[in-house]
Amino acid sequence: MKSKRMSGILLHPSSLPGPDGIGDIGPEAYDWINFLVQSGCELWQLLPLGPTGYGDSPYQCFSAFAGNPYLINSLLLVDEGLLTIDDLSDRPEFPENAVDFGPVIEWKLKLLDRAYKNYKSQQSLELIDLFQKFIIDEQDWLNDFSLFMAIKEVNGGLSWVNWNDDLRKRDKQALVRFKEKHQALIGTHMFRQFLFFRQWSALKAYANNQGIRIIGDIPIFISSDSSDAWSNPELFYFDDNLKPTVVAGVPPDYFSITGQLWGNPLYRWDIHKKSKYQWWIKRINATLRLFDFIRLDHFRGFVNYWEVPAGNPTAEIGKWIPGPGADFFEVMQKELGVLPIIAEDLGEISDDVYILRDQFDLPGMKICQFAFSGDPGDPFLPHNYPVNCVAYSGTHDNDTALGWYQNAPEKEQDFCRRYLARSGDNISWDIIRSVWTSAARITIAPLQDFLGLGTESRMNFPGVASGNWSWRALPNQIDTALAEKIHELNFLYSRISIPEDE
Repeated sequence: MKSKRMSGILLHPSSLPGPDGIGDIGPEAYDWINFLVQSGCELWQLLPLGPTGYGDSPYQCFSAFAGNPYLINSLLLVDEGLLTIDDLSDRPEFPENAVDFGPVIEWKLKLLDRAYKNYKSQQSLELIDLFQKFIIDEQDWLNDFSLFMAIKEVNGGLSWVNWNDDLRKRDKQALVRFKEKHQALIGTHMFRQFLFFRQWSALKAYANNQGIRIIGDIPIFISSDSSDAWSNPELFYFDDNLKPTVVAGVPPDYFSITGQLWGNPLYRWDIHKKSKYQWWIKRINATLRLFDFIRLDHFRGFVNYWEVPAGNPTAEIGKWIPGPGADFFEVMQKELGVLPIIAEDLGEISDDVYILRDQFDLPGMKICQFAFSGDPGDPFLPHNYPVNCVAYSGTHDNDTALGWYQNAPEKEQDFCRRYLARSGDNISWDIIRSVWTSAARITIAPLQDFLGLGTESRMNFPGVASGNWSWRALPNQIDTALAEKIHELNFLYSRISIPEDE
């Protein structure tokens, strides 16, 4: 990522247009890659691709290794002979501008069950061989995940911490009995993962062949209701009854006056260190098969993290606990070579976080929206950006640029207008342009900002449990005119490869 000035767009696949009520990794995603090429952007940033659980959040997934089956595209399954057009004839009428997760999940799983039924009846030798190879290649995580999801389904979606003791504590005989009784259900979950990775691998190959590289996202913590916690309880702070003793969060900050109580289990870093971070090495390697670069969410947690006693109603009461620090990244560097990582270093950050970031030459993040509550020395103002950073107009956790401006105090609005030397009438593009002119080698803006959309199009409200992650672009919003406008921006500020004959 250090060779030249580049730019990209932040857009999760679920926000793409498409007929099945949610954006996915089918034809519209290929159109999106073509749009990025046309716009002169070389980077596509998205959120975690794991199977979403609580609150439909991609940051609360049932697995750190599995893919989200709701992103599997139905038309590609028709192309493969796993579905017919008739299978799509009873598709409900979905809203175009938002994901209504309940009906979407019901519809997607109905299609995937049909696809698996057709797969078993057709007995395609090629697909059988590919599926069996996938099961063998991914057995390290796939077996536990599929078993976890099957048990969860039989228990009506109940979190594993509330299962019967024999299954919750992974009694060997109980697991054998369950596998014998529910072999077909376990196979269903394996097949969904096979389809997801098959479709995603093809899309990533297409993107890379077009010169587009993909930035993915690793949440530092895993969901409490995940196959990772269930199958590796020794790696987390659980008591003898497998209940968490402490959980993750952050203290009161910019986003919330009571802090954010995430509730994720916390790592026993002493155990991870003894194994030379094998679980983490597997996790990062698996993630790098999906993406070219990784945004490491909550980077500060590797220096120190906020520990909240389990059962507390908010994150106000807690304490800072040292993380693994440089030792972790030294092991990762030895394993991976150059670390393809962006450090999410936002929030209330101490100097030791920046020291760790710079020790491994990792680019941090700069958010232009944060810049206007201070003075011209504010590090989030574009003229203060270092070269080795990734600069954003905003992220999925922020309001849109327009929404931020409309809701900002008048003092911040005034400083913003003065700084940009603009009236504020086209604030989204004014902020983007300012970021693009900066020294930052990488610049990224959410698609919502390029479209000039307001708060109604925001992706996430941190600390709010429901109603997030649902925004979708309309088909007519991603067009040639917008691509050409972005291309001009990239050309003017040297964020595009210029052919020699120009």
